[in-house]
Amino acid sequence: MISRFSHFFKQQEVPAKTTLLQEGQISRTMFFIEKGCLRTWVNNDGKEITTQFFFEGDRVASIESFRTNRPSLYSIESLEPCILQTISQKDFRDIIENSPELRKELEEHLFKRLLHSQQLFYSYLKNNPQERYQELIKQYPHIVQRVPQHYIASYLGITSVSLSRIRNRR
Repeated sequence: MISRFSHFFKQQEVPAKTTLLQEGQISRTMFFIEKGCLRTWVNNDGKEITTQFFFEGDRVASIESFRTNRPSLYSIESLEPCILQTISQKDFRDIIENSPELRKELEEHLFKRLLHSQQLFYSYLKNNPQERYQELIKQYPHIVQRVPQHYIASYLGITSVSLSRIRNRR
């Protein structure tokens, strides 16, 4: 279905460690990951806290900012060299207004993001770091090969040393 709208997309190749959106900026682009890995993160008094990882087939934007024109609550950064398909906020709105199928797909995408956020929130309330790590590698088995350990530790809310201990217990 997206192929019908391919003329709206622009390919962008970015190296690893590229900031695609800085926390506090307004999100004007949505990224579809063709190849590579992105993460979202927040700055907490100079300490980066990873909030989510995205891989091939995922789409990423600070959707709240993208839809409301308010400053983004988080940054988006590439962890690997990436090939991305990008679409502007204006083009995306035009497509959504003229395509009920894509509007439904967006609703489904937003629901999945909400569900993921809720699962993560409750995991932090109920599970210890080892259980959170096990959930993460169950959901993304390839993550330990592709994502540096300090980002995984940040995502889990622990230090790299604690993550090493958890991984050595397995």
